[in-house]
Amino acid sequence: MTPPFRADHVGSLLRPARLLEMRERRAAGEIDADTLRAAEDEAIRDVVRMQRDVGLRSATDGEFRRTSWHMDFIYRLGGVHPTDEKIQVHFRNAEGALDFESAALAVDAPITLTETIFGDDFAFLQSVVDREVTAKLTIPSPSMVHYRGGRAAIDPAVYPDEERFWADLSAAYAEQVRRVAALGCRYLQLDDTSLAYLNDPAQRRLLTDRGDDAEHQHLRYIRQINAAIADRPEGLAVTTHMCRGNFRSSWTAEGGYDFVAEALFSELAVDGFFLEYDDERSGDFAPLRFVPPGKMVVLGLVTTKRGALESKDALKRRIDEAARYVPLDQLCLSPQCGFSSTVEGNTLTYDEEVAKLELIVETAQEVWS
Repeated sequence: MTPPFRADHVGSLLRPARLLEMRERRAAGEIDADTLRAAEDEAIRDVVRMQRDVGLRSATDGEFRRTSWHMDFIYRLGGVHPTDEKIQVHFRNAEGALDFESAALAVDAPITLTETIFGDDFAFLQSVVDREVTAKLTIPSPSMVHYRGGRAAIDPAVYPDEERFWADLSAAYAEQVRRVAALGCRYLQLDDTSLAYLNDPAQRRLLTDRGDDAEHQHLRYIRQINAAIADRPEGLAVTTHMCRGNFRSSWTAEGGYDFVAEALFSELAVDGFFLEYDDERSGDFAPLRFVPPGKMVVLGLVTTKRGALESKDALKRRIDEAARYVPLDQLCLSPQCGFSSTVEGNTLTYDEEVAKLELIVETAQEVWS
């Protein structure tokens, strides 16, 4: 009855073709911001209705107002700006390689919270969900502000001491948490790729090469997330979602949760963990032995990277396997990631997306009824 729910989903959903068309027209200057927002409102009403109809107990706005799951938030923090430099992220899929390019970021002023980020967006979502459905807000974790560029992205004239950077970042996040709770948010998810990426030796080498302490970075990230949510109000459930990259059905990192598991599960003060477990890239369930009593694990067994529907029996067998390491009562079921972490979306259809959500709900009902 409280988040995370037995059947849940990560957050982003495929953008309707009509909405993508309106975004293109806005970019071309053919319509104004109010016209685009009205189109977003209509699409969000529809997708909230879909989530209710398939039987989910939570609903997001599909992240329909965003281009990217994380940068739309990060660039709205005071002191963080895009730069002319480009970051190349190398993705892979079953067909081969796929490169993604985005603007780098710079921390060139003290980090502050200058507005309640996504506050208006959440208020609209809250206004259109049914009473029995919990509105869920997804934002990137504090780790994501650092992981993109590391120490090199932080102006030493602003933060000669990195401890001050971390203190300001966590304080800004803590204020964001307080503000969204005041708006009525009861379900907040901190999305984080860094804690999953750090399980991949290749990703740790990249961090070491740029001068970061890759062997201990996850410990710093855990401390800072804890600082951000330490004073969250009673009644606000906070979860985190960890994946290894999700762009047009492609991924970046590989490897089980073994490297971070003991510290992550025993020290991160969230109420639940959304974990990617849709294929062999995610490793086995053995790291779940570190999950303490009372913490929920949402098994991301249903892939969002392709449209083929999983077998219900196979899902049940995998849930049974996970229950060898953490009690069944602490388990839930979800997709492994969002369906559209960026505006482009993954390579499956709307009907396939709905079928996967229905499968999750039906399976959860049969397992935990």
